[in-house]
Amino acid sequence: MNRVTHFEIYTDNPEAVRPFYEQVFDWKFNKFEGGPIEYSLITTGPDNEPGINGGLTRPREGQSPGTLNTIAVSSLEQTIKKIEQRGGKICVPKMAIPKIGWLAYAEDPAGNVFGIIEPDAEAK
Repeated sequence: MNRVTHFEIYTDNPEAVRPFYEQVFDWKFNKFEGGPIEYSLITTGPDNEPGINGGLTRPREGQSPGTLNTIAVSSLEQTIKKIEQRGGKICVPKMAIPKIGWLAYAEDPAGNVFGIIEPDAEAK
Protein backbone atom coordinates (compact mmCIF):
# COMPACT_ATOMS: atom_id res chain seq x y z
CA MET A 1 0.00 0.00 0.00
CA ASN A 2 0.88 3.70 0.05
CA ARG A 3 1.48 3.66 -3.71
CA VAL A 4 -0.11 5.74 -6.43
CA THR A 5 -2.80 3.46 -7.83
CA HIS A 6 -5.08 5.80 -9.78
CA PHE A 7 -5.07 9.14 -11.59
CA GLU A 8 -7.88 11.52 -12.47
CA ILE A 9 -8.24 14.07 -15.25
CA TYR A 10 -10.51 17.01 -14.43
CA THR A 11 -12.03 18.98 -17.28
CA ASP A 12 -15.04 21.23 -17.79
CA ASN A 13 -15.84 19.31 -20.98
CA PRO A 14 -15.21 15.55 -20.59
CA GLU A 15 -17.06 14.79 -23.83
CA ALA A 16 -14.59 16.88 -25.83
CA VAL A 17 -11.46 15.60 -24.08
CA ARG A 18 -12.29 11.89 -24.15
CA PRO A 19 -11.76 11.45 -27.93
CA PHE A 20 -8.33 13.08 -27.60
CA TYR A 21 -7.11 10.41 -25.16
CA GLU A 22 -8.87 7.62 -27.08
CA GLN A 23 -7.22 8.60 -30.36
CA VAL A 24 -3.78 9.62 -29.08
CA PHE A 25 -3.21 6.88 -26.47
CA ASP A 26 -5.84 4.26 -27.35
CA TRP A 27 -7.33 4.50 -23.84
CA LYS A 28 -10.79 3.01 -23.18
CA PHE A 29 -13.51 4.85 -21.24
CA ASN A 30 -16.43 3.29 -19.34
CA LYS A 31 -19.05 5.21 -17.41
CA PHE A 32 -18.97 4.42 -13.67
CA GLU A 33 -22.50 3.95 -12.33
CA GLY A 34 -23.58 4.49 -8.74
CA GLY A 35 -20.97 7.01 -7.64
CA PRO A 36 -21.58 10.44 -6.15
CA ILE A 37 -20.53 12.27 -9.35
CA GLU A 38 -20.53 11.80 -13.15
CA TYR A 39 -17.41 9.72 -13.75
CA SER A 40 -15.76 7.63 -16.47
CA LEU A 41 -13.19 4.95 -15.67
CA ILE A 42 -10.13 4.99 -17.94
CA THR A 43 -8.35 1.76 -18.89
CA THR A 44 -4.87 2.67 -20.11
CA GLY A 45 -3.74 -0.84 -21.04
CA PRO A 46 -3.81 -4.53 -20.12
CA ASP A 47 -3.65 -5.43 -16.42
CA ASN A 48 -0.52 -7.53 -17.00
CA GLU A 49 1.50 -4.49 -18.20
CA PRO A 50 3.05 -1.77 -15.99
CA GLY A 51 0.97 1.33 -15.41
CA ILE A 52 -2.17 2.51 -13.67
CA ASN A 53 -5.71 3.27 -14.77
CA GLY A 54 -7.64 6.42 -14.07
CA GLY A 55 -10.80 8.44 -14.30
CA LEU A 56 -12.27 11.40 -16.17
CA THR A 57 -14.68 13.83 -14.53
CA ARG A 58 -15.61 17.48 -14.09
CA PRO A 59 -13.81 19.59 -11.48
CA ARG A 60 -15.54 20.01 -8.13
CA GLU A 61 -16.67 23.51 -7.14
CA GLY A 62 -13.59 25.69 -6.69
CA GLN A 63 -11.27 23.14 -8.32
CA SER A 64 -9.29 23.91 -11.46
CA PRO A 65 -8.99 21.57 -14.44
CA GLY A 66 -5.90 19.35 -14.26
CA THR A 67 -4.77 15.97 -13.01
CA LEU A 68 -4.65 14.34 -9.59
CA ASN A 69 -3.06 11.15 -8.25
CA THR A 70 -4.68 8.85 -5.67
CA ILE A 71 -2.68 6.83 -3.15
CA ALA A 72 -4.01 3.54 -1.73
CA VAL A 73 -3.70 3.29 2.08
CA SER A 74 -4.55 0.57 4.59
CA SER A 75 -6.39 2.97 6.95
CA LEU A 76 -7.98 6.18 5.70
CA GLU A 77 -8.61 7.44 9.25
CA GLN A 78 -5.00 6.93 10.34
CA THR A 79 -3.68 8.53 7.16
CA ILE A 80 -5.95 11.56 7.64
CA LYS A 81 -4.58 11.98 11.17
CA LYS A 82 -0.98 11.78 9.90
CA ILE A 83 -1.69 14.32 7.16
CA GLU A 84 -3.17 16.80 9.64
CA GLN A 85 -0.40 16.23 12.21
CA ARG A 86 2.25 17.00 9.61
CA GLY A 87 0.80 20.25 8.29
CA GLY A 88 -1.49 18.99 5.56
CA LYS A 89 -5.24 19.40 5.41
CA ILE A 90 -8.26 17.51 4.17
CA CYS A 91 -9.94 19.27 1.22
CA VAL A 92 -12.78 16.81 0.68
CA PRO A 93 -13.79 14.62 3.64
CA LYS A 94 -14.16 10.85 3.66
CA MET A 95 -16.82 9.55 1.28
CA ALA A 96 -17.89 6.14 0.08
CA ILE A 97 -17.26 5.10 -3.49
CA PRO A 98 -19.69 2.17 -3.74
CA LYS A 99 -18.00 -1.22 -4.06
CA ILE A 100 -14.58 0.47 -4.39
CA GLY A 101 -13.62 2.00 -1.05
CA TRP A 102 -13.40 5.10 1.14
CA LEU A 103 -11.95 8.21 -0.50
CA ALA A 104 -10.81 11.63 0.69
CA TYR A 105 -8.80 14.43 -0.91
CA ALA A 106 -5.93 16.11 0.90
CA GLU A 107 -3.46 18.95 0.41
CA ASP A 108 0.19 18.79 1.42
CA PRO A 109 1.91 21.77 3.11
CA ALA A 110 3.01 23.09 -0.32
CA GLY A 111 -0.56 23.11 -1.67
CA ASN A 112 -0.41 19.95 -3.81
CA VAL A 113 -3.74 18.12 -3.81
CA PHE A 114 -3.94 14.31 -3.90
CA GLY A 115 -6.45 11.57 -3.19
CA ILE A 116 -6.22 8.84 -0.56
CA ILE A 117 -8.30 5.69 -0.76
CA GLU A 118 -8.84 2.74 1.55
CA PRO A 119 -10.04 -0.14 -0.64
CA ASP A 120 -13.26 -1.71 0.67
CA ALA A 121 -15.64 -3.68 -1.57
CA GLU A 122 -18.37 -3.19 1.09
CA ALA A 123 -18.27 0.63 0.93
CA LYS A 124 -21.71 2.17 0.37
